[in-house]
Amino acid sequence: MDHRHLKKIEDELWEAADQLRANSKLTASEYAMPVLGLIFLRHAFNRFLTVLPEVEASLNPRLSGAAREERIRMGFKGKAAIYLPLAARWEQLASLPEGSRVGEALRDAMNLIEATVEDGDGKKVLAGALPKEYLGFEPALLAELLKIFNRPSLAKASGDVFGRIYEYFLNQFAKSGAQEGGEFFTPPSLVRSIVNVIEPEHGIVYDPACGSAGMFVQTGHFIEKTVHASALERVSFWGQEKSDTNTKLARMNLAVHGLEGRIIQGNTFEVDQHQALGRCDFVMANPPFNVDMVDARKAQADVGPTQRLPFGLPGTTTKGKKDGGETISNANSLWIQYFYSALNATGRAGFVMASSASDAGNKDRDIRQQLVDTGHVDVMVSIGPKFFYTRSLPCTLWFFDKGKPRTLRNTVLMLDARNVYHVVSAKSHVFTEEQLANLSAIVWLYRGQTPKFLALLADYQRSAHAQLDLLKPTMDALAAPQAQLAGLLQALAATARNQPAQLLAELNKGRKESDAAVQGAQLQAFAQQMADLQAAAVLDASDWQPLQQRVARQLAAFSRRNKAPTHAAIEATQTDLEALQTDLRAALKALEARNKNLLRALDSAEKTLRARNAAIWQAAPAAKALRELKAQLQPMDPARDEQPTLHDEAVDALRQALYFTAQSHWLLSRFPQATFQAVPGLCKAVTREEIAASDFSLTPGRYVGVAASGADEEDAEAFAERMRDIHVELAELNAQATVLSNVIQTNLVELIT
Repeated sequence: MDHRHLKKIEDELWEAADQLRANSKLTASEYAMPVLGLIFLRHAFNRFLTVLPEVEASLNPRLSGAAREERIRMGFKGKAAIYLPLAARWEQLASLPEGSRVGEALRDAMNLIEATVEDGDGKKVLAGALPKEYLGFEPALLAELLKIFNRPSLAKASGDVFGRIYEYFLNQFAKSGAQEGGEFFTPPSLVRSIVNVIEPEHGIVYDPACGSAGMFVQTGHFIEKTVHASALERVSFWGQEKSDTNTKLARMNLAVHGLEGRIIQGNTFEVDQHQALGRCDFVMANPPFNVDMVDARKAQADVGPTQRLPFGLPGTTTKGKKDGGETISNANSLWIQYFYSALNATGRAGFVMASSASDAGNKDRDIRQQLVDTGHVDVMVSIGPKFFYTRSLPCTLWFFDKGKPRTLRNTVLMLDARNVYHVVSAKSHVFTEEQLANLSAIVWLYRGQTPKFLALLADYQRSAHAQLDLLKPTMDALAAPQAQLAGLLQALAATARNQPAQLLAELNKGRKESDAAVQGAQLQAFAQQMADLQAAAVLDASDWQPLQQRVARQLAAFSRRNKAPTHAAIEATQTDLEALQTDLRAALKALEARNKNLLRALDSAEKTLRARNAAIWQAAPAAKALRELKAQLQPMDPARDEQPTLHDEAVDALRQALYFTAQSHWLLSRFPQATFQAVPGLCKAVTREEIAASDFSLTPGRYVGVAASGADEEDAEAFAERMRDIHVELAELNAQATVLSNVIQTNLVELIT
């Protein structure tokens, strides 16, 4: 499911649920947790169904009843999902007959889950965490909410997709005042960026501002993908949160993904509930930015070389303190030191921080100097705006590595990723899978991990060739209905030229005589339209055959090279792939032009000429299945849950072949020797001496410089993608402007009248 389709589902669900909230007597804070509980149930049920076949396959087929159900419950231990008792399964709740006590059924389901879900030691991990306040909802409202979250698009959603929806609702409730400023929510793109750099796959993983535990969930995915093991076997999750509500959300989020962790409520500024000092293998966090009013006297107790604040306090102020005491003016440097001091001798940390923290002056600057002098600052990444749902501000990702190789102790990788993003909407940017991988690849090269870099390039090239392999079958499949429709339209045009009077008589059945002259002009225009298309060879697909032959040769050459994807083989393959780009783009343009012109001509025939009255139209075999024929050529509507058409499959094969070639080009054009080098506007390995000369600034933009003019335009496919992104943003902004204009107009009318 692509980002735009997912965004549409999210928005539709929120709009529907929020309208229902508006029609109830509940406030946002009263409504938030019960609705999140419903999403939790839906999400848990989807994951339950994913694991259930594997569990059932191991059972004795003769088992039945309660004994079978108990074996199923036991089979879910250690799986990436939780066991759901029968009465707590979504299908049971969604099928309750009208008039049932839905609120009681939901409350009982939550109690059942809390009583059933245990960790390896038999502890009830969700005790007291799930919402049960459903009796205050009107039964009809609850039934409607169950319908909303029972839509087919959600029934088919994977765990990751539903997790995104879950997180989206968390954030929307934050914006409506049900949570404290969205402090618990970190965009998945940023979480995955952190996970990819620090690679948390063993030991203790600690988040002292864990929110809804998104860092831990992505760590679980990372371990499953890279180590092919369960996170339960590899790591221990330690989380701390000051809000009781967020602590419950974190426990719910872990449980629904089959994960376990110690999530403890507490204000990290005041107490380290886990006694994590020097014990953690990995620290990950997205703390609240620019917090003030932290009591300086309490913080002073943590200052010291072996304490949580080894580099001292940042600036203090008496402003706002009635008792004359001091407060920390900005707590960013407190968080940074908490993360650093929690690491063990080889630990790694990755966290999100306000961009201002990497340049702040005075005592914050002194703290940065001490950090840089340790040699443990590993990577700094600048992120552009619009990655947060609730904020448009840019941010910076910080990375520490106490186990950094001696050869890298004197340098810091500065990576400016502000120009790397994918547009979801005018307010929201994300990283695509490939953008995440490309940014990780730069870190790999910096660390000397060339084989991983080459493996990624080889993977892109395999993906490009997999799409090339689809070209012939998809283009041939599309060519058949195109040829049918072209033949029918050309036959109609030939009749218009050769027997215009007869055809006019047929077309004018049932029309007023005064319309005959207009119909004659329209018929001539249609005949000319088809003649122009035929003269321009827009309707001729024979020019695809040479391309298909070139692609076949390319596939054969790749098959030989792919047996040993060395750097030289990858370079040779890339050269061949890029030589195909012009032809692929031309084919894509021709394919879409042919389809568009055929559909436009069909529209003229059907709507303008009313061709259904023509004998040749009625007699043509294709006319009997014209609706189906047209459906095969139409692009699918992204606003509907439609399956790809023949047009979509052919276009997608061409676009994806171009896309994956562009990804490998992006990396090879910047790092042609498969070794790290400074790339203007993107990355540079900066020495501690250079950092000192820049007053210990850790802002990547101060070091990487500016990309050479036109460097980004060298990649035509990336440029085209960016233009599509800009078009999406512009269309959304125009729509918002129209709505705003209407509101202003209405208000003016009310004022005048």
